[in-house]
Amino acid sequence: MQRVLDLYDHPPADGRVVCVDELGPLNLMPRKGKCWRPAGRPARLRATYHRHDGVMHMLAALDLATGRMFYRIRKRKRWREFLSFLKSLRARWPGEKLYVIADNYSPHKHAEVRAWAADNQVELVFLPTYGSWLNWIESEFAALRYFALNGTDYRSHTDQNAAIAGYVRHHNKQALPKTSFATSSPIRSWTNYPAKAA
Repeated sequence: MQRVLDLYDHPPADGRVVCVDELGPLNLMPRKGKCWRPAGRPARLRATYHRHDGVMHMLAALDLATGRMFYRIRKRKRWREFLSFLKSLRARWPGEKLYVIADNYSPHKHAEVRAWAADNQVELVFLPTYGSWLNWIESEFAALRYFALNGTDYRSHTDQNAAIAGYVRHHNKQALPKTSFATSSPIRSWTNYPAKAA
């Protein structure tokens, strides 16, 4: 945790801090949300148990230096897809070391991923167990769900992906560098908590 917070507070001069995670599964189903309806005519949701088009998965990265998001939507989220996504990030910022903050999901720790990262100036910084809330991209996922997914009933992955793309474009146009992560949170002074009685 302290390593992640230090990267947030003091971005290394020799590289770029990038938060990476997956969002999904992105399935085609009605999602709850508030809406205006005529009195006495409640909005009805269709059944969710017919999912003929399968699911998709979003792999996304948040660049803390600019606040911009980059993503791919794929049918699977194995180590192969994760490694391919890392390679696209590596190509985006050549010559800079990448500090990639990610959770302990097994594809992130696959031997092939670790070997490639070691050979390509990519340091994988893993979050502590049950510490996914430390990943800054989670707050961006919350906003994406609110603006692009909640209260929707997309009938195709093409429509859903277009809505996600529209949100990310809008986000990136207004993006600002990410600073001051949880500065007033008790996690900053966790060593001051009294020890539990034995």
